[in-house]
Amino acid sequence: MILFKNEQVTVFQSALFQTNSTVVETEDCIIVVDPTWLPSEINVIRKYVDEIKKERPIYLYFTHGDFDHVIGYHAFPDAITIGSINLHNHPEKDIKVGKIKQFYLDHYIQHTEPIRFPEIDLIITEDGQTFKVGNTTLFFYLSPGHTKDGLFLYIDQLDVWITGDYLSDFELPIVFDSVKSYYETLEKASELITNKEFSLLIPGHGKVTDSKEDAIKRISFANDYLTRLRQAVQMEDEEAISLLEKEFLFPSAFTKFCHECNVKNMRREYCHS
Repeated sequence: MILFKNEQVTVFQSALFQTNSTVVETEDCIIVVDPTWLPSEINVIRKYVDEIKKERPIYLYFTHGDFDHVIGYHAFPDAITIGSINLHNHPEKDIKVGKIKQFYLDHYIQHTEPIRFPEIDLIITEDGQTFKVGNTTLFFYLSPGHTKDGLFLYIDQLDVWITGDYLSDFELPIVFDSVKSYYETLEKASELITNKEFSLLIPGHGKVTDSKEDAIKRISFANDYLTRLRQAVQMEDEEAISLLEKEFLFPSAFTKFCHECNVKNMRREYCHS
């Protein structure tokens, strides 16, 4: 379904995990972000892009390489792909492809398109790296922590932030990479959102916001959770650790796994034997 729409930005939200796929339309290009989940949902996004693109090139930007964010790669063979250097060099490409295949099998979904990990055409290697298409300027910022290959996008003329699996309105931080990197990415986000013009924040899951104050609150929300978990882990307070798991709004086997990853990485980075 369409979660949000204005003249330049359309955000499609999947029925699964409140996952957002974004299409940005400028006078120079079409930017597609993380098309996902179900084949019918991806087809709607593709059809929409075909209806609006005219003669403009399509750029397919991946916020990171988790399988739910790259599952729609096949639908845009004509696009120029954008991703971080760590996405380009991802060490588990075959594992991610296997998870896509298993997702289709688990849900009895017939899928005839080739399933491949994205090949990246425009590789982002440093913070603030820019790419310009006509009058459209894209700023990219490396955002490790959730995963090592995370990448923020700021669209200069529209003042739009796309943050991948950070700054959700409801989802707690999930640390598959590094807690310290996650803290650094939150600090980077705070500086960028405070110092740059702002009109819209689009996270990978949940609601978009047009409020800079709300965006800053989301950063504080993530920092607060990580700090409370770090303190509980350092104090070996198992009751507090257990209570923090209950703060996930949709408790499931997946959120249990995420909580365990968070605790494991906290212990690895902040506890010394």
